Amino acid sequence: MTDSTTATVDPAEVQQVPGRIVAAWQAKDAAAFAATFTEDGSMILPGDVYLTGRQRIQDFMAEAFSGPYRNTQVTGTPLAMKPLAEDVVLVLTEGGVLADGESEVSASSAIRASWLLRRVDGQWLITAYQNTPIAG
Repeated sequence: MTDSTTATVDPAEVQQVPGRIVAAWQAKDAAAFAATFTEDGSMILPGDVYLTGRQRIQDFMAEAFSGPYRNTQVTGTPLAMKPLAEDVVLVLTEGGVLADGESEVSASSAIRASWLLRRVDGQWLITAYQNTPIAG
């Protein structure tokens, strides 16, 4: 028996979203990074980072790409994809930020992330993103 919700979610389309994040990060393109979010999307990062709205996310990433994330890359591996409705899916990933010269995420930089995606006008966008360090 096929769940009608699962049947309407193409995993290949959903997996393009993390790929767009990786590409935007590699290019240090804050606008492309923010474009993966809905207009009212939110991003929660370790520490005291809670951002709501595409423009705030873009501004934060522009500053980060010119500062602490200047010589970094990001990577991630999908752990699970859980369709919640026809146009909503939860994606879980594991990865992190690669410092200059690293080819693998260090234990201290490794994270697990939750991506709540919503299909808007046929395109999957992040409506809520949060990551948590794996190491305590």
